[in-house]
Amino acid sequence: MGKKTLLKITALFSLNGPVYLGCLLLLLAVPSMADNRLDFEQLYGKFSVTGLEFSNKVKTMAGKQVVMRGFMAPPLKAESQFFVLTKTPMALCPFCSSDADWPEDILVVYLQERQTFVQYNAAIEVEGRLEYGSWTDPETGFVSQLRLRNAVFRPL
Repeated sequence: MGKKTLLKITALFSLNGPVYLGCLLLLLAVPSMADNRLDFEQLYGKFSVTGLEFSNKVKTMAGKQVVMRGFMAPPLKAESQFFVLTKTPMALCPFCSSDADWPEDILVVYLQERQTFVQYNAAIEVEGRLEYGSWTDPETGFVSQLRLRNAVFRPL
């Protein structure tokens, strides 16, 4: 960096220091806001003899607020306070037919409070606290491997 360039930068900061400092802090904060995003491709790390293993990102983000995008599978009951988030739209409930394959790219979403469900082909964004590991819902008997708790969603 040349001496003239350094003098120009110094002059800018001395005249507009608070403005530039604010912009710099904003730029530094933006990546950390994006750090709570989780994609379906990031859920599992590898496949072993025991099956799919959760990724290091899932393990690191467990217990934290995360944001995911996907589609709402048709709910089992209209009055449910949970639904299944899928990577691609699913017109039929993935659990209602005995011969249906269980999708590996799903996540159970437990809502903070009831919200009006959306059509299966409407993209949504969900935010909630991430949990992983096998868990059986005592009320429904529904078994899940990945969950978002106290979640809210919004159509995109």
